[in-house]
Amino acid sequence: MPTLCRDCDAVLIQPGAELSGACPQCGGRRLISHAELGTLAIAHIDCDAFFASVEKRDRPELRDRPVIVGGGTRGVVAACCYVARLSGVRSAMPMFKALKLCPDATVIHPDLSKYGAVAREIRDMMQSLTPLVQPLSIDEAALDLAGTEALHGAPPAAVLSRLARDVETNVGVTVSIGLAANRLRAKLAAERDKPRGFAILGADTAAVLAPEPLGTLPGIGPALVRKLAGLGMTRIGQLAALDPRTARQRLGDDGPSLVARARGEDNRRVNPVRETKSISAETTFAHDITDPVLLGRALWPLCEKLGRRLRAEQFAAAALVLKLKTARFETHTHAIRLTAPTQLPETIFEAAKPIVHQAAGPAFRLIGIGAARLVPANLADHGDLMDQESPRRAARQQAMDTIRAKFGADIIRRGTVE
Repeated sequence: MPTLCRDCDAVLIQPGAELSGACPQCGGRRLISHAELGTLAIAHIDCDAFFASVEKRDRPELRDRPVIVGGGTRGVVAACCYVARLSGVRSAMPMFKALKLCPDATVIHPDLSKYGAVAREIRDMMQSLTPLVQPLSIDEAALDLAGTEALHGAPPAAVLSRLARDVETNVGVTVSIGLAANRLRAKLAAERDKPRGFAILGADTAAVLAPEPLGTLPGIGPALVRKLAGLGMTRIGQLAALDPRTARQRLGDDGPSLVARARGEDNRRVNPVRETKSISAETTFAHDITDPVLLGRALWPLCEKLGRRLRAEQFAAAALVLKLKTARFETHTHAIRLTAPTQLPETIFEAAKPIVHQAAGPAFRLIGIGAARLVPANLADHGDLMDQESPRRAARQQAMDTIRAKFGADIIRRGTVE
């Protein structure tokens, strides 16, 4: 069976069995064996505890200390190192809860520009191996290395092993790698051996996944896990065993796709052009807010930020989602229909303001506004016989953007009416 040494990148063949012990070429013990090791070419690369790892790289005295990247006691955990995770800290956890679990943690405010620079450095290293690199977030990407063996003089598994070591040596952070025949399996593999891991899922995927909990699958969250448990399914193998007709009857229109996911089936290609799925802006208040007028004041700058991001990425919002989180961490979302796509902060604000003004009662700790459906920018704010104001607003916004680009973002501001 083929075996990869992750210390020297040698691919070794041990007829009829896995190679155990040490690599005969370098003495390394980081060995991985799989029957399809030499043929699989789709990879998922995920940086380990990325934000926290960058901070530890820059502050070596924190190497063995728990580190949480986040903001204030009212914010949430953006990232945490594996030492902090031993205390139960997790990403997206409220900061006050994280600090209660791990009171001796060093808390560092996020430095997104620094993390972005490191991410670009790692992405450049990936793109030196193959042009088919699809960024999935700031710290993960999918790669297709099919057909690159002659170029690199080694199979994809060995090339990826070398990349992981180069990232650790030259950038100072670690990555985990999943190798498989498709993107879904590669992602699942990458999550099986973190941190600093390398895992392979091949034709044995269904058997490997069958006993695992349904929440292991991407896109199956707590609510769906509870629904499936109510139907008697708690393991991936139980879901995978359904035929498409039964799946649709029991789970609705999404049933067959859920079954395909449970079987590890995925026909998505690695697309170097990253698809933007959503654009949003939100803020957490320093103190809980109950006054709808104050909520409206907090909403306006978010509408400006959302509009700015839409224009920068050449999209328009065809619908909106307003998000409110209570002091008890209960999240309320409101879908907002628009009569036409827009990039304009006034239009976004006017659509969301009535809902905000009706949000009396509980105390809120967070408000957010997002584009629920993205469409091309050229469909935005044309107006019609019933709406002659939108084109004027769009012209004013373009003039303001031009002035800000020349003189700075704070040179001109727009007032609002509450």
